[in-house]
Amino acid sequence: MQDVVRESARAGRLVVWEESARDGAQAKTLMPAGFRVRLARAQGEAFGADGPRHVVFAAGFPAVCTEEFEAVRKVAVEAEGAVSVAAVCRGTRADAAQAVAAVRGTAHARVMLVVPASEAMAGVMVHRDARRALAEGVELVRAARESDNGVAVDVCLADASRADHGAMAQAAAAMTAAGAGVVLLADTVGRQLPGEAAAMFAEVGAGAGAGVVLGSHLHNDLGLGLANTLEALRAGVRVTSSSWLGIAERSGMVATEQLLFLLAHDPGRAALLLGPPAGRTDGLPPGGGDGGGLWWTAPDLTRLPAIAAMVSEHTGVPLTVTTPVVGTGVGSISTGTPFVRPDLFQPYDPKALLGIEPGVVLTHLASARVVTAVAAGLGHRLDAAQARAAMTWVKARAYRTGRAEVDEQAFGGYLDGLAAAGATRLPDARPSDAQPPSAQHSAAQPSDAQYPAALPSPTRPATATPGSEVRP
Repeated sequence: MQDVVRESARAGRLVVWEESARDGAQAKTLMPAGFRVRLARAQGEAFGADGPRHVVFAAGFPAVCTEEFEAVRKVAVEAEGAVSVAAVCRGTRADAAQAVAAVRGTAHARVMLVVPASEAMAGVMVHRDARRALAEGVELVRAARESDNGVAVDVCLADASRADHGAMAQAAAAMTAAGAGVVLLADTVGRQLPGEAAAMFAEVGAGAGAGVVLGSHLHNDLGLGLANTLEALRAGVRVTSSSWLGIAERSGMVATEQLLFLLAHDPGRAALLLGPPAGRTDGLPPGGGDGGGLWWTAPDLTRLPAIAAMVSEHTGVPLTVTTPVVGTGVGSISTGTPFVRPDLFQPYDPKALLGIEPGVVLTHLASARVVTAVAAGLGHRLDAAQARAAMTWVKARAYRTGRAEVDEQAFGGYLDGLAAAGATRLPDARPSDAQPPSAQHSAAQPSDAQYPAALPSPTRPATATPGSEVRP
């Protein structure tokens, strides 16, 4: 059996272990089977024909229920060839057999066995000490590989961040000898600091030996998931778990769109970011010495916004103005100086790299230039006096409604109403101190018939909660 994931990692190429459908379910989201197929295909297509070599799509946890088993099977069959599909299971023979059955007979099929690595987690998950749990994990790998030679077997060492590095190194070597393709080290509770993550991957990697392919599965409870993943990459790891929009248990994990963009948008900077693997004297694996060498086919970054929007729509996890790379604030301008030189106020060109057209947002901070540009987009040419008056109207409306952003429909109504009345200039909308409060409100607040009200903020739809599962 050709293990394209293991081959890619050993060649220094990046493999994204996509957890949106599996660990994402623990973020109280439920992706229908058809959507999982659609997401898997979309993610694989970002890498062209090399999707299976760059993406492992964790399709789900078959042991949850019959419906979940069927969903995983549907992804394995219908996303075949677009990505490598994996079924995830607990470290028991029955669950391993069920996971193998869910992906059996499809190209690039994989299963991931979750095995506890720390004493505390071993006691809770399998009621044994860590040494025995790891030894049994070796036998589970061997049994799963023997049950179907066409299915690759990977292992996730749960709670690795609180486990003994030497014991994990020995176990990883033994699991690899038994047939494991990748051994992922999990910071299950998201407690690691970057220096701790760097030490864990460097020490386990050195102790396990060159034949072992390590991967990362790092949660974001302290907001350090991405930083810790970069430390894993610097240590030579090339299989990294992530999830679209960072959806995963509790505070989530590394966001797929952020990780891919960071590593692909500027290969030279990616090379500086990663540097040589810590603790190694032989350099990076072949092809891994620079940012460009991370890819068989570099991801098409212009696909990221659409995929993220698709995930947001189906899960109810919002794209906010502060969401990096794919959020509503990317490419937006609302103040004067950035409007004049937008390149000075953004770290990359969103149109060139992501296909996101720059946009001007009308807010209480708008300058006359911004107001003039928005008015032009609505079909109105303003002179200097009109621009100042319109700017005053915009600011007054924002503070009156308590919302920073002024809806363009309302602004367009302000302009259209005056044009229809034959006005030669736009009046100042600021309320006069000489007017009584009622008159001030009347002068400042247009009627609903003349100027449409600002649109309400979008509401987040309810999400479904799936059954419980193992938490690497």
